[in-house]
Amino acid sequence: MRISVIWLLYQIKSLLGTKVEWLYYILEAFNSGDLVRYQELCHVHKVALSAQPALVQNEKKLLEKINILCLMEIIFSRPSEDRTIPLSIIAERTKLTVEDVEYLLMKSLSVHLIEGIIDQVEGTVHVSWVQPRVLGIPQIKSLHDRLDNWMEKVHTALLSVEAETPDLVAS
Repeated sequence: MRISVIWLLYQIKSLLGTKVEWLYYILEAFNSGDLVRYQELCHVHKVALSAQPALVQNEKKLLEKINILCLMEIIFSRPSEDRTIPLSIIAERTKLTVEDVEYLLMKSLSVHLIEGIIDQVEGTVHVSWVQPRVLGIPQIKSLHDRLDNWMEKVHTALLSVEAETPDLVAS
């Protein structure tokens, strides 16, 4: 699996410098769940996209998939202790109505891309797990920063425990 992902990334980068370079940028926006960038690129390259029958026929499915990737990015970008997300925030980022966000969440829950609970009364979703995926450099940096923050919290907790119970904690 690992070799095939690296090979695929290499193959996609081979689009750079060609007449279909636009496809590389669309795939990049798609993979990162960047709906705004994806829509901008689709508008800019409308003529080229229209010449691709498979893309035209599956436009609705592609939009649904990028919305799911956008949702996963929203979840992934939040700390694990802050994964109760207002549906309005998801609606704003995905450009969907709150009702469509609920459908998007139910779809994502049903295919086990996320695990969590939708609270219609509060208008939130609490996500307890998100499907791991191939991470880009910005996502890896985000994980690195989170790990650093977590280590600082653990160290602070250790110092607090040591200060409160000096006789119980052996150095």
